[in-house]
Amino acid sequence: MKCSPARLNDVVFSLEEIQTRIAAAIPGAQTTIVPNASPSDQLSLLVDHGHASAIATFLRDDTALRLDYCSNVTGIDWPEAELTEKIKIKQLVDGVEKEVEEVKKTLRPGYLEAVYHLYSMSQKHGPVILRLRTENRSDKNHLPSLTPVWRSCEFQEREIFDLYGIIFDGHLDLRRILMWDGYKDHPMRRDYVEPDDYEYEPTPHDDVLEKAKKHHAATGSTH
Repeated sequence: MKCSPARLNDVVFSLEEIQTRIAAAIPGAQTTIVPNASPSDQLSLLVDHGHASAIATFLRDDTALRLDYCSNVTGIDWPEAELTEKIKIKQLVDGVEKEVEEVKKTLRPGYLEAVYHLYSMSQKHGPVILRLRTENRSDKNHLPSLTPVWRSCEFQEREIFDLYGIIFDGHLDLRRILMWDGYKDHPMRRDYVEPDDYEYEPTPHDDVLEKAKKHHAATGSTH
């Protein structure tokens, strides 16, 4: 079942129709509908960085949509992964052309993602889900902030910056919100390694020693 995210005078707009409205209102805007294999089948809209602010403003101000409230913003870490897919190709088998199944492997580069859930408080519909993706997980980890459009994004973008390392350009006050100033890592990254001990929250000595032994055994260190 696909969601019906927007309605005006009992007219329901699908995500495809919202995508069409965006294309008509913002020339050059690039959007892609992202499927969801979960039981909810809740589609989302991936938008390009260059037009993200304009798209967000349009969704908020368009009289048919009025998506005036962002309920939550979620961060996701997608490390580099090898994807496999079964494809059918034609091959000669014993001199006869047949259709056979072959496994195709592709390498998906890693990236970070911010996901925004939008609702209309005035027209009582939603959610419409927006996605923004970074170019990679290291030096090209910037996204445009949508806090200037929906003020409710402010603390949640800060949390994503803190825990995932996404830098939101244009944010009004981008700084850590859970970890302390000077902390160097991002605890929600999938490759995050928990330290043996914490600077401001020391753990009991026996637990620290046990963690340190496991850490050194994994790295091969003897010190």
